[in-house]
Amino acid sequence: MGRTSARPRPDRERVLVPARRLCPACGGAMRIRYENRRTVVVLSGPVRLRLKVRRCEREGCARHRAPYWPEAEGAIALAQHEFGLDVVALVGTLRHHGHCSVPEIHAALRGRGVEIAERSVTNLLDRYDELLATWLTDGHRLRTVLAKQGRAILALDGMQPDVGHEVLWVVRECLSGEVLLARSLLSGTAGDLAPLLREVADAIGVPVEGVVSDGQTSIRRAVAIALPGVAHQLCQFHFLREAANPVYEADRHAKKELKKQVRGVRPIERAAEGGSDAEALAVRGYCAAVRSAITDDGRAPLAAPGLKLKARLDAVAASSAANASRFGGTGWTQKGAFGATCAAAPADRPRPGAHGAAVAGRGARLCLGARGSAGAGQRREQGGWRGPAPLRWAGRGHAPASRPGRCAGARHRPLCQGHPQLPPRAVPPLRRAGPAADQQRP
Repeated sequence: MGRTSARPRPDRERVLVPARRLCPACGGAMRIRYENRRTVVVLSGPVRLRLKVRRCEREGCARHRAPYWPEAEGAIALAQHEFGLDVVALVGTLRHHGHCSVPEIHAALRGRGVEIAERSVTNLLDRYDELLATWLTDGHRLRTVLAKQGRAILALDGMQPDVGHEVLWVVRECLSGEVLLARSLLSGTAGDLAPLLREVADAIGVPVEGVVSDGQTSIRRAVAIALPGVAHQLCQFHFLREAANPVYEADRHAKKELKKQVRGVRPIERAAEGGSDAEALAVRGYCAAVRSAITDDGRAPLAAPGLKLKARLDAVAASSAANASRFGGTGWTQKGAFGATCAAAPADRPRPGAHGAAVAGRGARLCLGARGSAGAGQRREQGGWRGPAPLRWAGRGHAPASRPGRCAGARHRPLCQGHPQLPPRAVPPLRRAGPAADQQRP
C-alpha cells in the first residue's frame, strides 16, 4: 500500500561540498558550478541536503563538464533514494536478525517516527540484500581475510529448490566461513563445476590446500580436473549420517519393543478414574506418565527416542517402587528389574478392552491393591505374588460409568491380576493425577 499522508517538511539542512578540488582525470582545478537539493528521511527525521557540484572546465579533459558530487552523500543515502542508509540497515536487521514480517517492520519504523509505506519496506529489503551481497563478494576484502590465514580449504555444495529448477552452487571457505562464490546452474556436471573452482582458486590469492564435499561423482571429477593434486575429503556430516543409520534402526526397533510392554495402560487408568483417594490418584498419575513417555520422540542419533523412552519408563518404575510403603507395603510390588525384562513381551498379554495391562516386563506386576485383607476373586499363583486385595468399586458409594471395551459386569468386579509393574529407583513420588488422555502432549 502506498503512502496515505504527505511527507513532513524537513526542519534541518546540511550543506555538502566535495572534498576533492582537482580533476581525477587531468589534475586541473574543479570549480563549484551549481548545487542540487534533495530530501532524505533518516531515523532522526527528514533532512534537507544541499549538494555543491564541481566540474572540470579544461578542454580536452576526459571529464570535461562532468559533475563531481560530494563524497559524503554516499554515506547518507543511495542515489535517487528517499530513505537513508540507517533506515535500510534497520530494516535488514529486523528482517534477518529479528525475523520480523513486513507489517511488523513497518510498525516498528512508524513507532520511531519514520513516515514510510509498507511497499517502501519491501523495496528497502531488496536494497539491503543487494548491499549485503556486494559486501560479501568484495574481492579486496576477501583477499585481505584469506591472506591472514595463508591458505584456503574450500567447501562445495549445491541446493535445488525443486525438480527441474536451477541448482544453486555455493563455494565457501571453511576456515573463515566466508562465501566465496554463489551461482545458479542448470546442470551440475563436472564440466560445469570445474570452472567455478578455477575461478575461486584464481581470485583468492592463497593456495588451496583441500576441498570438502559430499560423494557426488560430478563434484569429485570436477575437483580432479580443476585442482589436480589437492586433497579432497568427503564431508564428515555425511559420514556420520550414514554411520548412524544402523544405530537409528536398532533404536527404532528397541522403542517398538518397549511400547509393546506398556500397551494396555488405558484400562488400568479407566478402572481408577472414579477413585479420589491417594492410591487412585497415584495410579492415574503413573499411567499418564507412561502414556506421555510413549508419545515423546527424539532425533537420532544424538537424542535416540528408544533410549529416551527407556530412561523415562525407568523413572516411572523407580517412583512407583518408592511409593510401595505408602500403600500398605506390598500394594506396589516388583518381582524383576524392568530394564532387564523390557525386551521380552509377556505371553499372556490381555486383549484390548480387558482389565489389566502389561506395564513392564513379564516378571513385574502393577497391582491396584487396597489396604486390608485379600478380596474374593483374587487369583494367586503358587509361589507367586501374595499382596493385598485388588481395588473394588462396590464399597465407594458409586461406580464409574460403563465404557466401551470394558468387560461385561466389570463395574463391581476386581481388577485382573497377573500383569507387570515397573522397577524401583530413587525418584520423587507423584502426588497428583496427570492430565486426561485427550490432553496429553503429542
